[in-house]
Amino acid sequence: MGARGELYTTQIYLDNRSYFFNVKENRTGDVFLQIVESKNRDGAEQDRHQIAIFADDMQKFLQGMEKSLEFVEKDRKQRQKAAKEKKAAKEAKYAASKKKYVVKSEKNSDKVKKTGRIHVVSKRPESMEK
Repeated sequence: MGARGELYTTQIYLDNRSYFFNVKENRTGDVFLQIVESKNRDGAEQDRHQIAIFADDMQKFLQGMEKSLEFVEKDRKQRQKAAKEKKAAKEAKYAASKKKYVVKSEKNSDKVKKTGRIHVVSKRPESMEK
């Protein structure tokens, strides 16, 4: 047994937080999981929070965690789907509202130019354009 009853420890480092998963044994021989969150604040100062889940309660804890993870995943997928539908509706709205302008020229008198901008044709005679 390690220091302070530690049987096993693993760590996860994120941007400004660290998570420690410690399996410990107390003085009466009860095994529990201690989850510690350590968050950096203003350089030197750290916030530290911890919870303990005893071995007898671990299955219920994991069931609750799994349900929460399923909800998060389902919600994430719904949000992605809604974002895609919103983007498609927005593109469809703007695509339908784009105006069609006919560009007249000697070569292609029936050519249609699709754009959101007005196409300005010079009024100069062709002899002056060169």
